[in-house]
Amino acid sequence: MGTGNDQRAGLLYGFAAYGLWGILPLYWHLLDSTPPGEVLAHRMVWSLPTALVLLTVLRRRSWIGPLLRQPRRLALVATAAAAISVNWGLFIWSVSVGKVLESSLGYFINPLVSIAFGVLLLRERLRPAQWAAVGIGASAVAVLSIAYGQVPWLSISLALCFATYGLVKKRILLDGVDSFSAETAVQFVPAMGFLLYLGATGEGSFVAGGVGHALLLAVSGLVTAVPLIFFGSAAVRLPLSTVGLLQYLTPTLMFVLGLLAFREEMPPERWAGFILVWLALCVLSWDALRTRRRGREQLRTAEARAEEAAEAAEAGGSAGAAAVEGASGSPAEPSAPSSPKT
Repeated sequence: MGTGNDQRAGLLYGFAAYGLWGILPLYWHLLDSTPPGEVLAHRMVWSLPTALVLLTVLRRRSWIGPLLRQPRRLALVATAAAAISVNWGLFIWSVSVGKVLESSLGYFINPLVSIAFGVLLLRERLRPAQWAAVGIGASAVAVLSIAYGQVPWLSISLALCFATYGLVKKRILLDGVDSFSAETAVQFVPAMGFLLYLGATGEGSFVAGGVGHALLLAVSGLVTAVPLIFFGSAAVRLPLSTVGLLQYLTPTLMFVLGLLAFREEMPPERWAGFILVWLALCVLSWDALRTRRRGREQLRTAEARAEEAAEAAEAGGSAGAAAVEGASGSPAEPSAPSSPKT
């Protein structure tokens, strides 16, 4: 995983990425006077030039040709773009209507939904602790359904969209910047068409809202790209288990913002539901760390056995060679002179 300096840098990048994602509600709140659909379209449109600048600076264009010649991967890119578009749209809408706490819950339960996808779609087998976490998470959803008076569809939808996005991205086989660029290229045309329609009908706010408002919309591409760059830098320097733990920073910050900055209500029954979700995540994290530790111990044991086997084979080979040399009467090296007998 690299040197200690690399891991320290990875932690800084990770905290920066998940920290920025966690405080994004503050940015979208500045645009709450603009319809969420228009904000989403601007985010898509301005993300493409940001991606093109990144590709030019990093000189990362060799993947474009092969991707265009593979219709199946292009379809996966379009699917990923659709999933993250829905996720973005729901998140922006949640901020505009004062549901930041409910959206933070969606990102808290996302690991549980990813596990469910693994079982249902990939036929993965869960360890007992993972089953326990899923059961606690299901109980939390039931409690929160009672607290909200309905199923927390916003939280579940956000989790489903993001889990789908993660599942599809694993099959695309593109790294962060390349995948981001491909997805924004897919998003650009419909988003630009929508903005042109708003402009033609006089319903757009980009010009009417003033220079400051226009700059806020234009910078949405940079706001989208910067955390992604930090995340990519962290992912190559840190173990996956560390990255998995860092991801909880984002919904935690969102929860704090919803509670303290936006003054959203949090009655006791909602506290109970969130506490159950946090308990499920604690079980998941403990299981992941324990599994990682056991894996390291097994790896060390296997390496030690391999070294012992290699040493034994080398010793056996030396003994065999000595026996052959003794039988032929021609030793490979002259023996040291023996001491005279008395």
